Amino acid sequence: MPLKLYNTFSKGEEEFVPLEKGKMCMYTCGPTVYGRPHIGNYSSFLMADLLRRWLEVSGYEVTHVKNITDVGHLLHDADQGDDKIQREAEKSKGGGGAARVTWEDVMAVVEKHTNEFLEDEKALNILDPWKRPRASEFIAEQLAMIKTMLQSGHAYETDDGIYFSVQSFPQYGALSGNTIDKLSAGARIAVDERKKHPADFALWKKCVGDNARHVLRWTFATGKRSDTVGEDEESGFPGWHIECSAMSSSLLGGQIDIHTGGEDNIFPHHECEIAQSECSGPAPFVKYWVHKRRIDMGKEKMSKSLGNVLSISDIEAMGYSPLDLRYYFLSVHYRTQLKFTKKGLEDARKARRKIMEWMEEVDTWKSEHAMVVQDGMKDAGGVRAWWDPKFFDAMNADLNTPEALSVVFDLMALSRNRWATQGFTQSGIKELHRAIDIIARTFGCFDPEEAEEVPAEVRRLVDLRAEARAAKNFKESDRLRDKVASLGYEVRDTAEGQKITKM
Repeated sequence: MPLKLYNTFSKGEEEFVPLEKGKMCMYTCGPTVYGRPHIGNYSSFLMADLLRRWLEVSGYEVTHVKNITDVGHLLHDADQGDDKIQREAEKSKGGGGAARVTWEDVMAVVEKHTNEFLEDEKALNILDPWKRPRASEFIAEQLAMIKTMLQSGHAYETDDGIYFSVQSFPQYGALSGNTIDKLSAGARIAVDERKKHPADFALWKKCVGDNARHVLRWTFATGKRSDTVGEDEESGFPGWHIECSAMSSSLLGGQIDIHTGGEDNIFPHHECEIAQSECSGPAPFVKYWVHKRRIDMGKEKMSKSLGNVLSISDIEAMGYSPLDLRYYFLSVHYRTQLKFTKKGLEDARKARRKIMEWMEEVDTWKSEHAMVVQDGMKDAGGVRAWWDPKFFDAMNADLNTPEALSVVFDLMALSRNRWATQGFTQSGIKELHRAIDIIARTFGCFDPEEAEEVPAEVRRLVDLRAEARAAKNFKESDRLRDKVASLGYEVRDTAEGQKITKM
C-alpha cells in the first residue's frame, strides 16, 4: 500500500507522489523564540519528525528545513503591536514598553530560548533538520519577494508599511476556508482604514508611529541592518508570514513536497504563505499540507496566553522521561485532538517500557540455541511476511500510529510465544532484529537511555529483597519491592538476577 496523507488543502487523503522520484523536500514552521516552547508546540514538531522518519524508513531522501522566527512576529499574531521577542527583552530590563533595549538585548533573548529549544528537541530525540534558518538572516530574500509583488501589483505601500492585496489573489482562503467573500472586518482582522481590504496583511512594517521603537530593523532599499533610533520610514522589519516563504524558497526552491505545522498555523500564517509565495514564484507552492491537531489541557487548548502550558522540564519534574512524552504524543493519531492527562502520560511510560523490555529480551536470543526449523514464524520469511504488511500498511494509512503500535504489541506476544515453545531459526531472529530496527527508527523513543546512578538506599533495599527471596520470605520480598517503588524505582526478577529501572 502506498503512503497516503491527509492534505489540508484538498481536505482529503491523497497518495504521496514526490516532485522528484525518491526525494522529498519538507518545510516545518519552527518556534518564535520569545519563551521556552511548551509541549503543545512540540507535539507539532514530533509529528513532523515522525513523518520525516517514516519517509526515510520508506527509502526517500529527505531534505528538511525548520526555521527559527527571531523577528517580525507581533503580539496576537497581528500586523500591529509589539514584537513578541522585543517585549520579552524589555521585561528582562525591568520594564514594559518604555524600557530601552538594544539589538544585543533582543538577540540575547533569541539565543537563550533558541538554546532551550535545541536542548528540548535533543531530549525528545527529534532529528536535526538539514537547515535551521533564522528569519533575521534572510532579510534580503524577503525584500526581493516583496519588491516583486510590488511590481506585479500584488502588494501596495501605505504610510506605515507594505501590504499584500488579498483581492489580487482569488485563491486566497482555499487552505483554511476563510475566503475573501467570507472575511469581514472584526473576524480575526483588525480594522485599518489604510488597507484596501481588511484581510490584507503586512509584508513589511516601517519604523514609524508605534513601531518607531522597534529595535531589529533594516533599510528597505539595501536590506542592510539599520542602527537608527526612533522614527525612520526608510527602515523597517518584515511581517511574520513573508519570512517562511523566503526561507523555504531560498533553501528548497519555489515548490516543495510537504509543509507541516500545527493547526493554529493554517490561518492566517499558512494561508498568507501560499498567497505571497505563489504571487512571487511558481504554483503550487506546496503539494501537501500536513497539520497536527492541538493539545488540550482539560477543556481549553494549551497556550501561553492562557497560562496552562507545560514545558519539557515540567515533564521531567513529574518524574517522566521526555521520551515518555514522545511516545504519548505519537501513540495518538496526529489528526486526533489529544486531551493531555497525567494518566495518559503514565500509561505511555508503561507501554514504552514494555516495548523496550521486549527489544532487550530479543537481543539476548542471539546467544540462545535456536531450533533449526524451516516453516512458519520461525523463519525469516515467516516473520517478514506476517509483520511487514501489517506495520507498513498502518503507517502508510496517513501515519496511523495507534494501529502500527498495535501491530508491534502483536509481534511481541507472538514472538515470545514462539521462542518459548518452538524457537526461531537464526534467519528468523535476524528478521526480528530487522523489525525492531524499523520500529525504533520510526518512533524514535526506544533507544537505550543513559544509565542513571541508582541511589544507595535503593540498592540496599534491592539487596535485602534478594536475601528475602533466597530465604523464600516472599511477604518480605513484596514489602521491599513496594518500598523500592515508593522511591521511584521498579525491581524485576530476570534470569540474570534483579533488574532496577527508574519509574
